[in-house]
Amino acid sequence: MKPRHFLGRLDHDRIVQAIRAAEVRSRGEVRVHVTHQAVRDVERAAAAQFEKLGMTATAERSGVLVFVAPSSQRFAVVGDKGIHERCGEGFWKEVASAMEDDFRAGRFTDGIVKGVARASDALAEHFPRAGGADLNELPDEVSED
Repeated sequence: MKPRHFLGRLDHDRIVQAIRAAEVRSRGEVRVHVTHQAVRDVERAAAAQFEKLGMTATAERSGVLVFVAPSSQRFAVVGDKGIHERCGEGFWKEVASAMEDDFRAGRFTDGIVKGVARASDALAEHFPRAGGADLNELPDEVSED
């Protein structure tokens, strides 16, 4: 699928609401990124984009990225060091698996929102909001390259 077509099918407001809801529950940061590039190794491409987006600069290393490459029909969910150490590799595969059925059915917004919600649960468990205001360290909008 062409990235522009994919982006046009997303409900950006609903995704941003899901990101904000996730971040209200925790001290974590969540981003969604859509690449226009074809990728062979989606995990490697997601890790590189994670770096480019400055997601390793969060105070507690608690960032999560949902990375989608529509032209390659691939996606990945990756977490920074702080959350990855607490959840492990299997967690990211479980989040991606939860998104897969919606993606296969063309319900891309539903899949992304589901992935954000699963990541939110882990962030809330391991990085709960400790009262008071929390600094929003990264933009909440869907980014693209």
